[in-house]
Amino acid sequence: MTIELHPGERLDELNRNGYKIIQDEKKFCFGMDAVLLSGFASVKEGESVLDLGTGTGIIPILLEAKTKGKHFTGLEIQKESADMARRSVAYNHLEEKISIVCGDIKEADKIFPAASFDVITSNPPYMTGSHGLVNPDLPKAIARHEVLCTLDDVVRQAAKLLRPGGRFFMVHRPFRLSEIMCTLTGYKLEPKRMRLVYPFADKEPNMVLIEAHRGGRPRITVEKPLIVYREPGVYTDEIYDVYGY
Repeated sequence: MTIELHPGERLDELNRNGYKIIQDEKKFCFGMDAVLLSGFASVKEGESVLDLGTGTGIIPILLEAKTKGKHFTGLEIQKESADMARRSVAYNHLEEKISIVCGDIKEADKIFPAASFDVITSNPPYMTGSHGLVNPDLPKAIARHEVLCTLDDVVRQAAKLLRPGGRFFMVHRPFRLSEIMCTLTGYKLEPKRMRLVYPFADKEPNMVLIEAHRGGRPRITVEKPLIVYREPGVYTDEIYDVYGY
């Protein structure tokens, strides 16, 4: 399919079903965290999925390729990112499976009916105003820092939009783990599964993958560590598998 690329945009391979995605490195390109979240999240046949803060649509596109979910929706506040996501969906002929909605996470419960999704995913901004330097390039700052939404906003909306027993999957930073757990349980999203991601086996973890259930009973499984690199520049076999190489 012929698709218009705007100045600065490129079409990148996803190594899944021949799919490609439009990105602009001057704005924001998806990272390993999004790919790992797509591998951690479980979507059953016939389920409906919402991705909060979808960016250029990477998570819905990967989940459509990897699972048998019925329909995938991405919510994105930045118009340019949402436009890239829509064009990527069209390029991959996924218009009947994936919808991209331009809107504010904080208003998600006004955009979608309550308890209308089986699964919700999110790769939210990690940094608060006091953590790290805010990128002077606004699109990247919005993606990385809590400029337009907070952890509380994301979890609150997920709790409203998940059906009872529905599952919430999120990737975040371990240094905020205490806050994450308190926020989840505060909105009756019970943490059920957690996996820490380590860049190297002898380094501290730099990502955490979490699954929580709406109205679930207290009991969490901590999975074995996920190691990214076997040696500098060489992924572990599990990472190659997640990427589809």
